[in-house]
Amino acid sequence: MAKYDKLQVLATMMETGMVPVFYHADAEVAKKVLKACYDGGVRAFEFTNRGDFAQEVFAELVKYANKELPGMIVGVGSVIDPATAALYIQLGANFVVGPLFNPAIAPVCNRRLIPYCPGCGTVSEVGAAQEAGCDLCKVFPGDVLGPAFVKGLRAPMPWSRLMVTGGVKPERANLEGWFKAGVACVGMGSNLFPKDVIAAGEWSTITKLCQDALQIIREVR
Repeated sequence: MAKYDKLQVLATMMETGMVPVFYHADAEVAKKVLKACYDGGVRAFEFTNRGDFAQEVFAELVKYANKELPGMIVGVGSVIDPATAALYIQLGANFVVGPLFNPAIAPVCNRRLIPYCPGCGTVSEVGAAQEAGCDLCKVFPGDVLGPAFVKGLRAPMPWSRLMVTGGVKPERANLEGWFKAGVACVGMGSNLFPKDVIAAGEWSTITKLCQDALQIIREVR
């Protein structure tokens, strides 16, 4: 069962402005990364459903966060069907993110008042997702659509709350472009977690990257 309610989750995601996106098959490595992000000021973290037994790693991560990291909201990403959403909700997911919009996932999340942030690549998809009760839609892939898509969409639909993932970097020019276009927050993956840093266990580097990115976001908003 989710520990944090829907309004709190959405508020946290939009207040901090950044949701790290991460996957690793080793639960202990995932915990170290989660802690490093937490130390860097992150309060909403997306663990992606991308490998065999990912749900087992996720369960350990949620238990760890609930016990050791007060205020850290853990959700699941890369969810494309309602059965997978239900599985992760049972394991404590506080929000569900997908690379696409599947209307069948929305009622599963809505029934438990858990945010569903679907991936949308067109204005019509964002509109359909909003009709299904999705308060925060994910613009994906961001590196293909670009900030101009966000700006163009919000002109006739200014109520839209958008999170962009794909091509987001912990760099001022990149982040300023997205926030000036009108995103509510960004999802950041590989650029926040360099493979060599993870392999070397340099957790303080990840903490610093998170701190720097959050500081830039505060400045460019």
